[in-house]
Amino acid sequence: MFSTLDLDIRPGSGIGASLWSVISMLRGLQHFFPQVEVKFDTENASTTPVILHLRPHFDLLFSGHHQRLHTICLRKLKDLHPPIMLRYKDTVICSRDESLVKVKITRTFGPTYPGDELRYPGVWFSFEDDAINESLKGNAPHSALDGRSKEVKRVIVTQKETQSGERDALDEVNVCPVMFGDISRAVIKIHNGVVLHFFSSSSSPLHVRLGETTAQDLNLDLGPPSKVHYKEDERMAIHSPNPQADEEKHYTDYFYNYFHHGIDFLVSGQTHTVRKIILHSNVPGSPLFQYYKRCPWELEGKPEDDEDGQGRRFPYDDWSEFQYLQFEAISHFLSPRDPPPSMVLDRTDDDDTISLPSPMSRLYGYSGVILEVSEASQVVSVTVF
Repeated sequence: MFSTLDLDIRPGSGIGASLWSVISMLRGLQHFFPQVEVKFDTENASTTPVILHLRPHFDLLFSGHHQRLHTICLRKLKDLHPPIMLRYKDTVICSRDESLVKVKITRTFGPTYPGDELRYPGVWFSFEDDAINESLKGNAPHSALDGRSKEVKRVIVTQKETQSGERDALDEVNVCPVMFGDISRAVIKIHNGVVLHFFSSSSSPLHVRLGETTAQDLNLDLGPPSKVHYKEDERMAIHSPNPQADEEKHYTDYFYNYFHHGIDFLVSGQTHTVRKIILHSNVPGSPLFQYYKRCPWELEGKPEDDEDGQGRRFPYDDWSEFQYLQFEAISHFLSPRDPPPSMVLDRTDDDDTISLPSPMSRLYGYSGVILEVSEASQVVSVTVF
């Protein structure tokens, strides 16, 4: 026996939440949603829209670039596994014993413009199943009674539009209050640090500088980190120009992990200033997917083929966003020659109990930047030092 899923329709509400936040929330609701399927285009995993399918009732569509909740689709209203009770402003409009029909929608929400669906700001009601066209049921015209009693098959919650006209389902979500305080852009300045821009016009950009910004500054400007992790893994020290000096130091560096911003800061245990910054892309299918929220980073610097001496930025404004995290394009931006030699990183080496479909990635080092690249040639993280 399934307990009833009690739902309250709130047009436009919840739209704009991050993929990372929603999946984190669902982990605490496994008694309601025991099975969550993540769907995406494996060939363009870095910028593909993502769909979370919560059997049997929900499909959640997230935008491709910022990974923000774009559309909520509620379907199979009569499926009893679990049964649904649907409310609007404390009025029950659908339950186990009561179907949601057209006349009830118009009585509850009022008049709207004509069309195949009933559309209101932030919510609309469809009388067709996902893959079934109503015309297959016959071409006989509906009587007035039939039209009034048409059963709703899907309820779609979208962002309330501030302008007339429909937006494409692949568009990014307009800035809304649920995004305030999150990073909208992280501009990487090679050999210098990163400038963090935040949603909300009242927020000033934050410049985190290598060798200058302190742990105390991070606490004041970004709040306390999600986790503080002391750096005990010194295996990469073998590649240091002076490995003996690294072994003889009497202090331990530590990480400030900001999972909700998609950023790690490596802080010197001696000076307590930022030594390295790691920005994560949260690419679906990659080993670190869902460990960090996507950080929407950009690279700014002076590539070696920069003839006019002016700094340039990747991605370019006129480039397709589907090149956003493609290794080949970014590598050419950093160095027009062939990519440097790479190191192989296997995320399962340290834990025999973990099994991942694509555990391997490669590390490519450039002047002031390290790219971690997946087997599908997507940049899953950028390290600035």
